Amino acid sequence: MGLLTGLLTACSGFLLAVLWMDLIFDTQIRGDQQSALPSIGGYYRRATTTSQPMGRLIAAVMVVLLGVLAVEAFVGDSPGWLIAVSALLASGPVTLALTRTVPNAVRLGRRTDTVAEQARLARAIYRDHLVCAVSMLAFLVLWLAWLGR
Repeated sequence: MGLLTGLLTACSGFLLAVLWMDLIFDTQIRGDQQSALPSIGGYYRRATTTSQPMGRLIAAVMVVLLGVLAVEAFVGDSPGWLIAVSALLASGPVTLALTRTVPNAVRLGRRTDTVAEQARLARAIYRDHLVCAVSMLAFLVLWLAWLGR
């Protein structure tokens, strides 16, 4: 395994692990929403606001993942189809996180909205995290399969 492919698998594995932890809290919204919201909101307050600079680490790993993928596209020996599919699988979740998931999580962590709005935010975050987890898992499996060829 080369340095670039090692970084790609490490970054995607790290992001998948973070998503798994998020989903542990997110899935609570499927039950009694009113009693789940303090737990979910508290988690997102810690994850997005009070745990800095750890939140920046996740953003840094996203940047590294996309940067290494770009370097692999220009100097690596991976086929174009692998780079193209990987770019879609990685850039989709990163874009979703930056534009919708993180802002929703920050807002939910503040817990200033109505209960109905907090539940809507929690459901939206849960759906986003499911999409991102599937994408990161597919990315990781794709690269591990490519390495195992």
